[in-house]
Amino acid sequence: MSIQVGQTLPDIEIRAIGEGIEQTGTAALFAGRNVVMFAVPGAFTPTCSNRHLPGYVQHYAEFQARGIDVMCLAVNDAYVMQAWAASQNVPHSLLMLADGNGSFTRALGLELDGSGYGMGLRSRRFALYAENGVVKVLQVEAPGEFRVSSAEAMLEAIA
Repeated sequence: MSIQVGQTLPDIEIRAIGEGIEQTGTAALFAGRNVVMFAVPGAFTPTCSNRHLPGYVQHYAEFQARGIDVMCLAVNDAYVMQAWAASQNVPHSLLMLADGNGSFTRALGLELDGSGYGMGLRSRRFALYAENGVVKVLQVEAPGEFRVSSAEAMLEAIA
C-alpha cells in the first residue's frame, strides 16, 4: 500500500544533490519545510528529461514565491542525478534525491517494476506536497501518463 495523505513520510537514508552530494535522512530533509517532491522513473529518460524535470525548473520561482521547496526523486545513483541536474541546468536549491537502492521509493509504496524495459526497480511517476514531512497532496500518475504530477498540476493542487 502506498503512502496516503495525512501520513508522515518515512525516514530513510538518501543522497541529496545540490551544491554537492550529501548523505542524509529524509526526515531531516522535510523537517520544518513545505516541499513538493516529484518522482520520475529515471534520469535521462525521454518524458523525464523533456517534460517532467524541465517543467519544475521552468516554474521553480513560482514554488519559491509560495515558500515551497522542490525536490526531484529517482531510483538512480547520486552521480547520475548530479550529471542529469547539470545537463538540465537545475538550480542547486532544487534538490535532486538519489534513491540508488530504491529504499525510500519502496517505503513509500510507489515502486515500479521496470524489468520488462531493462530498468529494474524504479519509481512510479508521482508528485506530493508535504508540510513538515506530512503528506498533504499526493498525485500518482496512471501507467504511461504524465498529467497530475507536472509542475503546473501541482501548482494548481496546492493553490
